[in-house]
Amino acid sequence: HNGPSSVRPHTGLSHRPSCLMLWLFSSFILIFPSFPPLIFPPLSSSHHTHSLTKSTGHCAVGSIVDVNNAKVASMINANMILVANGGLGSAFDELELNRVLCEAYGVRIAGVIINKVLPEKYEQTKTYLAKALQQTWGIPLLGCIPDRPFLGCPALADIETLFKTSLMAGAEHKFRHYRVGDTTVVTTSLTRFLENLRTKPSRSLYICHVTRDDLILGFISEFQRRRKSDEAPFEAALIICGRQGKYKMADEIRDIIQGVQGAPIMLVEATTHEAMTKLNN
Repeated sequence: HNGPSSVRPHTGLSHRPSCLMLWLFSSFILIFPSFPPLIFPPLSSSHHTHSLTKSTGHCAVGSIVDVNNAKVASMINANMILVANGGLGSAFDELELNRVLCEAYGVRIAGVIINKVLPEKYEQTKTYLAKALQQTWGIPLLGCIPDRPFLGCPALADIETLFKTSLMAGAEHKFRHYRVGDTTVVTTSLTRFLENLRTKPSRSLYICHVTRDDLILGFISEFQRRRKSDEAPFEAALIICGRQGKYKMADEIRDIIQGVQGAPIMLVEATTHEAMTKLNN
């Protein structure tokens, strides 16, 4: 979802070895069942039906060392699917730049995918680009992927990676996305915090200090209360911050958190300011 790309299908699109090259103009992915073992020996094992390799750049990346991405595609006899970001003129222009280089290296383009299409422009983009691609290049539009706001927002799994930690509870929700704009550093009273939990968007991210036992227990209590009620699902998550070697979570609080099922809670070794800065960046 992060950008344009080019791909090669594993169906019999040509007499070349069955290959799939997916090309994001910011990165590309190669998927291929088989090709000459001298190129990528580790991937030519008979135990693999397909292999996946990811790299970075549009088709011309690598030209300075005379091994650009289009040339690599040619070397492994891979057909390509170009994937461009949403738009009409701008998308077609990006595709043309990459198509020309593929043509120069004899790389067959199997189709096009348009990524991050605005929902309100979905039908228009699909209709006009399908016609333009077929009439101009004789290449099919394989599909359009609508842009969904949450796809650009970090999931709890991304935040785990960012802080090199793991959820203490609620691991089953690690792929739930949160808008950074809905993140709140809680420095208020418990009463005000509970008001926020009940009035702000349900899927909000909260940050508090490890010394605020009242807020941690309040978060857990509200989660348990909401789970037993007919109200909207409780989707908030809590990041607990504390500088390593200076602040420590009480063992009793840790036991309570680990005994909770379903409430996403994470402990990170950073100040609340550092945590908020990392999330915003």
